[in-house]
Amino acid sequence: MKIRKAETKDLEPILSVMDAARAFMRSSGNFSQWNGMNYPGYFVEGDIEKGNGYVAENDCRVCGYFAFIKGDDPCYRKIEGDWLDNELPYAAIHRVASDGTCSGLMEAILAFAFTNINNIRIDTHEDNAPMRHKLDKNGFTYCGTVWMTDGSPRRAYQKIIL
Repeated sequence: MKIRKAETKDLEPILSVMDAARAFMRSSGNFSQWNGMNYPGYFVEGDIEKGNGYVAENDCRVCGYFAFIKGDDPCYRKIEGDWLDNELPYAAIHRVASDGTCSGLMEAILAFAFTNINNIRIDTHEDNAPMRHKLDKNGFTYCGTVWMTDGSPRRAYQKIIL
């Protein structure tokens, strides 16, 4: 699997990946995440323009997407709970999506992320049991609740590699 910066030409395959990920969420009981304006496809063009969008490819075909954003995330400034640290720099991973054909996507994303920075924060919806499991499995610590710009709560996690 190869991870690279997303380009404008990747928009259509990224949105297909996100549609597949949303269908998977629904099939695993997560009916409340990625609806309406919260649907991450809404943010992808901005991710790409800012250089924060990344795709995962298998055999030159886009099979996954995520945003990797270094620096202070406004949604992470206030937490009901405690981060492992309050130091900068850290990076946030958002909008992780797979079409189901790229086995080991989360591990590849984390390997990529930790080669760029040693402090990662990520959040997920309460109903996203598969993502919560992946974060626990990969050594992330649950830190508390953060709120998105629309006021919806998310479970916040962090991992620091020293």
